[in-house]
Amino acid sequence: MRDFDMGSLTAQVREGHALPRGFYTEHDVYNADIRDYWNASWIWVGHISQLPEPGDFITFDYGPESVIIARDRDGNLSAFQNVCRHRGSRVCIESAGNARVFSCPYHAWTYELTGKLRRAREMPEGFDPAAHGLLPVHLREFHGMIFVCAANTPPDLDAGLAKLDPLVAPFGLADLTIAHTARYPVPANWKLALENYMECYHCAPAHLDFARSHSIKDPHDLNADLIADLAARSRAIGLPVEEVVQYCAGSASLFFKRYPLFEGYQTGSRTGAPLAPPLGTLTGHDGGATDMQIGLLNNFLIYADHVVGYRFVPTGVQETRIEVVWMVRAGAEAGRDYDMGDLTWLWHVTSMDDERIIRHNQEGVNSHHFHPGPLSEMEWGIRAFYDDYLGRVSP
Repeated sequence: MRDFDMGSLTAQVREGHALPRGFYTEHDVYNADIRDYWNASWIWVGHISQLPEPGDFITFDYGPESVIIARDRDGNLSAFQNVCRHRGSRVCIESAGNARVFSCPYHAWTYELTGKLRRAREMPEGFDPAAHGLLPVHLREFHGMIFVCAANTPPDLDAGLAKLDPLVAPFGLADLTIAHTARYPVPANWKLALENYMECYHCAPAHLDFARSHSIKDPHDLNADLIADLAARSRAIGLPVEEVVQYCAGSASLFFKRYPLFEGYQTGSRTGAPLAPPLGTLTGHDGGATDMQIGLLNNFLIYADHVVGYRFVPTGVQETRIEVVWMVRAGAEAGRDYDMGDLTWLWHVTSMDDERIIRHNQEGVNSHHFHPGPLSEMEWGIRAFYDDYLGRVSP
């Protein structure tokens, strides 16, 4: 087996071009991706509506990693590595539930909801239970959205969230419920899936349904009149119009920008008609959509009446789980306040498009004849991702 040299691969990277083939095909790169990038990034793992009661827990898996997020008896949220401190078994096998304690299914080491080791049978004299609790993971809650980071020192997030706080507040994101979650497995490296989301250069040719309603498909459509009209409509329903763009080393990247839909579209629906009750304190629909990114791995599309969250979760070198989560105002009921098929239609068909184009992208990149081409001006988001990614995985 040949030795792999990450330094030689990163030396091949050309400014303003796609990454070389090995970044999408090499097992050693994939391992470095999880160890040096995913474990050191903030990851959106869920919403507080999933953990309303003491004892409630969810787990979130990526690559070989698994994290437990739990609400303890005092109502506090905590996160831990789902790895027993004895011989490494997964502790939580279920993806969600309610528990009094966490008990390892292998040798029955038992942990409190706070991660503290409660019981370990027949251990030798001098064994210290306090030194063998579940390994903690950093956790932040922002307007109901739960983020975790496994790094010893995570990227600064709090300063950026303070900037977003007044812009997000009118949407009432803490007062949401998950209406539907869909998973789209794609035989491609996670970076190709994320890169695809971070550019709309492909939107007009590849997403015909999306392109009918969303002006972002072509920056030339974002003329001053469209933007000014949206700003007036947004203010009228109670939305601020400020933007946040932050891509800098040492801090979690942030992006928050509202853009107009085309005339006749109040939200991201097939017909343009509203889909669900307005969110938060909003008084109606403004015909716009917000792109929000909190850390480069976590993407949200916020309309006036629903939120769509996107994750591109690595499960293998060329295996990715695209996860799409639709959220509506808490208390809204399917069949009464919204139609599930109408709510999920746009981002289901768009995700099916994405599965197809990302799969074909990986097939081409696998060729030994692939040579990274230059990026378009519309692919500026990919450039920001490369800067962040290469800064962490490069030797």
